[in-house]
Amino acid sequence: MRVGSGRLYVAVAAGGFRRYATYRAATAAGVFTNTVFGLILVYTYLALWDEKPQLGGYDQAQAVTFVWLGQALLAALAIGGGGFEDELMERIRSGDVAVDLYRPADLQLWWLAADVGRALFQLLGRGVVPFVFGSLFFPVALPREVSVWAAFLVTLLLAMVVGFALRFLVALSAFWLLDGTGVTQMAWLVGMFCSGMLLPLNVFPGALGEVVRALPWSSLLQAPADVLLGEADPLGTYLFQASWAVALLALGRLVQSAATRRVVVQGG
Repeated sequence: MRVGSGRLYVAVAAGGFRRYATYRAATAAGVFTNTVFGLILVYTYLALWDEKPQLGGYDQAQAVTFVWLGQALLAALAIGGGGFEDELMERIRSGDVAVDLYRPADLQLWWLAADVGRALFQLLGRGVVPFVFGSLFFPVALPREVSVWAAFLVTLLLAMVVGFALRFLVALSAFWLLDGTGVTQMAWLVGMFCSGMLLPLNVFPGALGEVVRALPWSSLLQAPADVLLGEADPLGTYLFQASWAVALLALGRLVQSAATRRVVVQGG
């Protein structure tokens, strides 16, 4: 199978960005929703940190920052859904994936490029406004050093790759399942819980905390947040995220190979 040129995947990513940029009403609604949920979580966190100062090693400003960062990344990383996986699963069920396999490009890299384009738009179009709003109206702990922001951006790119790799595996389940709805919903629940979206993973006690911080979902929110908040070494975080990215992409490659050999077309 041909991998295709780098320019092709850049064009696919740009297309993904432009595609989501056309959904202006949905983007505005998403900004409003993320802001409202951010307010709910912030006041919950403020009450919790009033009772338990320095919970999980965070002070109150760091906890508030964590909330708004989560709202900024929720859509970008498709932690609660909204990524490419539904479309790919539908193409598998309908048989349209056969057209994808005839493209002069790799299936995995094609969808990775498209999802990165989507993620970048969602980060800029839907994530920035809630984050800025929270930073203006609540006490936050943001770094002043440019190097910290640069390190944080690297963790975001790695988080996008890890998030894609996880959802690609979920999407490929449609080659064997008549309906992947259950798998998708389970993936959303696990992602919300294990990424730190509901509560920072540093708060989880004992062995549970150790386990969830070692899982790949912690690469999505907890790892970037700790780098931004100065609670983690950037190089160690890169290594952790990159290791999961390579492992999951390799696993996706194996599953893709097995799935396309079967050429199982659900529904036709």
